[in-house]
Amino acid sequence: MPEETMNIHTYANLLKLLGDKTRLSMMGLLHHGECCVCEFVEIFQMSQPAISQHLRKLRDVGLVNERRKGQWIFYSLNQTHPLFPMVQAIIQNIPDQKERLEALEQAGLRISCC
Repeated sequence: MPEETMNIHTYANLLKLLGDKTRLSMMGLLHHGECCVCEFVEIFQMSQPAISQHLRKLRDVGLVNERRKGQWIFYSLNQTHPLFPMVQAIIQNIPDQKERLEALEQAGLRISCC
């Protein structure tokens, strides 16, 4: 998205998208690296379709990248998105999500399906 096309509406939509606790937490988790859908299902204790819906919204605006490996889908932050600096600033000012990933790893569930 070129700088000249970004307006207050663009920023408002970004903030609205990240205003959802689950999506904001997902972005915080992705700050620590790529995650599989199955990991989000375990962390958030939500159904796979619900997780996929949140990720679709983030992907549709280009905030996350998607990588397929067999039947599994991995997500990562899109660091080339024009608004990534703003997203990064937001992520750096929320509680760190790393403990959730560490708990998942300790439970033996970190990328366990892949």
